[in-house]
Amino acid sequence: MSSLKILTFNIAHGRGLSLYQGFSSEKRIERNLLKIAQMLRQSDADIVALQEVDEDSFWNKRVDCLEYLKKEAGFQHALMGINSRRYHPRRHLVYGNGILSRYPVHFWENNPFGETSFGQKGFMYAEIELKNEVLPLINLHLDYRSRLNRIAQIEQLIDYIKEKRHPRKNNKPIAPIICGDFNSHSKRAGDAVAHLFDYIRSHGDYHIFPKTAATFPAHFPRRMLDFIFLPEAFQPVHCEVVKTYLSDHRPVLLTFKHAGEL
Repeated sequence: MSSLKILTFNIAHGRGLSLYQGFSSEKRIERNLLKIAQMLRQSDADIVALQEVDEDSFWNKRVDCLEYLKKEAGFQHALMGINSRRYHPRRHLVYGNGILSRYPVHFWENNPFGETSFGQKGFMYAEIELKNEVLPLINLHLDYRSRLNRIAQIEQLIDYIKEKRHPRKNNKPIAPIICGDFNSHSKRAGDAVAHLFDYIRSHGDYHIFPKTAATFPAHFPRRMLDFIFLPEAFQPVHCEVVKTYLSDHRPVLLTFKHAGEL
């Protein structure tokens, strides 16, 4: 496997730095999505994990963010995981996480943390078909309001990882790359990132990126909320937090290879 690039980005419903997407016109939403698509092209990312992606919501003028980005950024494959759905004649909401890939997808499924009600979060699991193997990926978005909710959501994720039959290589299961918006700092003891890291460290070695660079808020980053967990089967080549003002978060871009190829 040659080097691959993965990017995780909370696109904030396409609103840019605006405090609320409902304040933005359809043209402004599409203009910002076009800038995101241009950034994705420039990053040369092979796989993109997105959070806060609208499919059909009144507050971003019912713009299908994922399809727009797929077309404008030139991706061949797009997966939409709906975690929050509200039916209303005038205030209809459908949104969640999304994955863009330049490679085919062997299998995927979406896992909301509860009923797909307003404000719900969740994670997607996908198996990306590379030339000679399958790459498992988890794209998640955790609750921003409650530490206890985040811990409970990480417990759901851990149960899923334990039960999931991951693709194998040389008769060994391939651990998934885990990325997304954790709404939790990596060094905050007793919160989601530390809880997940404690679990996976006891079952194998992972690298966490970024190491020190903050991702939120985009205009003056002070907090690390967005991460990529890279399993031991892969070796990092380069990681960067992309300086951009297209959302209240900044994207994390990671280049990696198989450990045996370095």
